[in-house]
Amino acid sequence: MGSIFSAQEPFEEPTKMGEFVGALDCGTTSTRFIVFDKDANIIVQYQSEFPQYYPHPGWHEHHPEELYDVTVKCLEGAAEKLREKGYSVDSIKTIGITNQRETTVAWSKSTGKHLCNAIVWDDGRTASVVQHYEIVLESTGIELPDGTFLKGKEGKKWIAERTGLPISTYFSAIKLHWMIQHHPEVKEALDKDDLSFGTVDSWLIYNMTKTADKPGLHLTDPTNASRSLLLDLHNLQWSETMLQFFGLKRSILPELRSSSEVYGAISEGALKGVSIAGIAGDQQAALIGNKCLTKGEGKNTYGTGAFVLFNTGEDVVVSKRGLIGTVAYQAGPDVKPTYALEGSISVAGSAVKWLRDGLNMIDDVGHFNTLAAQCEDTGGLYFVTALSGLLAPYWDPGAGGLMIGLTSYTTPAHIARATMEAAAFHTLAVVDAMKADANTELKRLKVDGGMTNSDLMMQIQADLGGFDVVRPEMRESTALGAALLAASAIKLFGWNLTDRSTVEHVNSKGKRTFKPTTTVEERNRRHKDWTKAVERSRNWNVFGDDD
Repeated sequence: MGSIFSAQEPFEEPTKMGEFVGALDCGTTSTRFIVFDKDANIIVQYQSEFPQYYPHPGWHEHHPEELYDVTVKCLEGAAEKLREKGYSVDSIKTIGITNQRETTVAWSKSTGKHLCNAIVWDDGRTASVVQHYEIVLESTGIELPDGTFLKGKEGKKWIAERTGLPISTYFSAIKLHWMIQHHPEVKEALDKDDLSFGTVDSWLIYNMTKTADKPGLHLTDPTNASRSLLLDLHNLQWSETMLQFFGLKRSILPELRSSSEVYGAISEGALKGVSIAGIAGDQQAALIGNKCLTKGEGKNTYGTGAFVLFNTGEDVVVSKRGLIGTVAYQAGPDVKPTYALEGSISVAGSAVKWLRDGLNMIDDVGHFNTLAAQCEDTGGLYFVTALSGLLAPYWDPGAGGLMIGLTSYTTPAHIARATMEAAAFHTLAVVDAMKADANTELKRLKVDGGMTNSDLMMQIQADLGGFDVVRPEMRESTALGAALLAASAIKLFGWNLTDRSTVEHVNSKGKRTFKPTTTVEERNRRHKDWTKAVERSRNWNVFGDDD
């Protein structure tokens, strides 16, 4: 990949000098670069989408070079905006990176070129790989360091206890195995010890730090590594047992570094010489950006789906209730890691889109909120939004979407409100599982994402959950998390993630807290009815039936 930085006409560098931190947020459909000041006010930002590739049903790919190209576009675009405001680009003292997790990239060590398209986190092509390893666990088992083998449930339990994860299509080791099987270039590179593997953070850092005569840095942090099925959560080292199980070499893996330290510097372009000092996967970055830095604090990002993360402190919690154990962050190379439990909800905002595009019930999101506000309750209606099965904590791919309690009294307003309640009830189910797994009460739920723009939705969440819901005015929590990690690494602004008091003022302006207005009895009654509705939706689609 040659340089894609365009030559610019000479200009007079602005003399106004600020003190800012940048955050590169590479999401699933777009990338943005945001520049923050010491209070997390946004100074400038630049965003650009990149192409999505769906070569077959259930497949989702990205072109690795396009991921880097759009990164450069965002960095250069934000730098130009900064100049237009009269600031020198040297005002950006460091940057952090946050990224879509699990998306898998393979490239050549010798050439630096990608070997195939990246397989995106939500790609489902690897079901056969999952089935293969489930058969291996049943028949042969997983070999432990002492030479013993654990089979079946015992083998799965060991993997879950060490990695926090189940064998699933989501995680990057499974995707890499598919690449090795189906792309000869990847298999050849593996055999010749010329293969580099990484998630999007690793690929971007490699390209951002390479020069004409020196390869880029190949590294990652524990938040991304913990989504691979290859990291031992307990010692934050690559697991030789898991590498052997998947038939992979240690030499292909990135170096493990903490989430907050200076890794290197950008090698060219407007930000040449600026340090890269923070890395976190997007959901963990949102946890940090919401300042859920204390055990018992949690956040929910209400997007297309919803992702609830719950800080479990220095304890690795192995869920018995369908949640995933993960690294929340490691605030420095000599700092103990902070862990989290995570629950993924497949449908949140996408249910609103279904009301609009599938049922033609609403014109836009604004209409949805107005409609839901026309009634004080759902009139006894419950909507289980299992439009593609149920994820955490139910894990039922056969669950069917269900509206129950319909009467001649039901109106579109009741359906809109029931859709809001569905996201709130599902969040409560995940939170309840988290509290039981961690044996810790949720102090308050911090929120971000598109659905949080609705005051009604946030009040419904507080009323049904029985906990405070805290919504910041500035909701770019994912990017802010990366900025906090980077600035903390160089002690910019005095920020230090190991000392909460140093960041208390960050993004505190204008936050709103929604408090429960319901009684415990009312909440328990509504939750009982919701649970009954979920039970009636379960196992509706029995795969393999001929009926």
